Amino acid sequence: MAEGCECCCRCRFSIKRISDAIFVLGERLETVKLAGGFEQASGNMGLLIDGQWHDQWYDTEKHGGKFKRDASSFRNWVTADGSAGPSGEGGFKAEPGRYHLYLSLACPWAHRTMIFRRLKGLQNMISVAIVNAYMGDQGWNFAPGRGVVPDIVNDTQYLHQVYTAAKPDYSGRVTVPVLWDRERQTIVNNESSEIIRMFNSAFDQLGARPGDYYPESLRQAIDEINAFVYSNINNGVYKAGFATSQDAYEQAVIALFEALGMLEQRLGEQRYLVGNTLTEADWRLFTTLIRFDSVYVGHFKCNLKRIADYPNLSNYLCDLYQVPGVSETIDLESCKQHYYQSHQTINPTGVVPVGPGLDLGRPHDRDRFD
Repeated sequence: MAEGCECCCRCRFSIKRISDAIFVLGERLETVKLAGGFEQASGNMGLLIDGQWHDQWYDTEKHGGKFKRDASSFRNWVTADGSAGPSGEGGFKAEPGRYHLYLSLACPWAHRTMIFRRLKGLQNMISVAIVNAYMGDQGWNFAPGRGVVPDIVNDTQYLHQVYTAAKPDYSGRVTVPVLWDRERQTIVNNESSEIIRMFNSAFDQLGARPGDYYPESLRQAIDEINAFVYSNINNGVYKAGFATSQDAYEQAVIALFEALGMLEQRLGEQRYLVGNTLTEADWRLFTTLIRFDSVYVGHFKCNLKRIADYPNLSNYLCDLYQVPGVSETIDLESCKQHYYQSHQTINPTGVVPVGPGLDLGRPHDRDRFD
């Protein structure tokens, strides 16, 4: 449960919270001198090459300044009976206490799995470890800080050690979420879109909370809207924020806001993305919308409009935020601290904005579709 998540959405900032917003998470972060004698924590986005860590940012030059996301590497599935899923091998049967989930409170992809773990009531079946919001020279880490839950399963200091524990010669990005199997001592899956589908149904026979967010009758419609939202919005904000050429940035921003405009119109006619049924498509969109005004407008320069400026999208955001248990998965201070302090090619000063103030608990109008 994220502490203080209600406060960060209420437009009320105490002296302590303002101080927190400019505090660099972790007690032992390295610093580098900046011009004028100021200091700042050093941090970057690294990767493993043949099991060795390299502090290396994304290479956008070979794509004309465009950001290209790497595909996830571990693609096995937890299933009710342990049979193989749509990809990977079998042998990962749903069992209480067998699986461990590595998360970041800041990451929208990890946030999807946090929400499904909560919606399906899997807190006592699947344990968690939560990394520090600050991504330092060794990537995601478990240095003491806001919201950190140490890795009690593998006793690691850095997330990349979990990857090499599963595959000693692993090459690739080290990302969250990660679903770990205690029994086989390996990573099951690190693709959020697949982990949420495992959580949606694999544990139902073990006492998971009722609810099917990927019903068979709606799967084609869900898959279609997921593809649209992923390319233009979920990943669209990153295409804009990580672009290193003006053309790449403008292409991404234009596509992003065209897509938001289309969803604004769609949500003027129905309560959720797929008719009046709450599905995984809504939760996949939600984790981007919840970060949009606090992070993406400023940090990623997605500033043509705020979500608050869209009547339907903003009410829709409040509707989803108020689903029982969801607000407890949100810590917008951790989100801001991660993006503004970890991405130093984008924000060299590391200064974190104290706003905006969001009242997501306010009344909304979405029940007009009931």
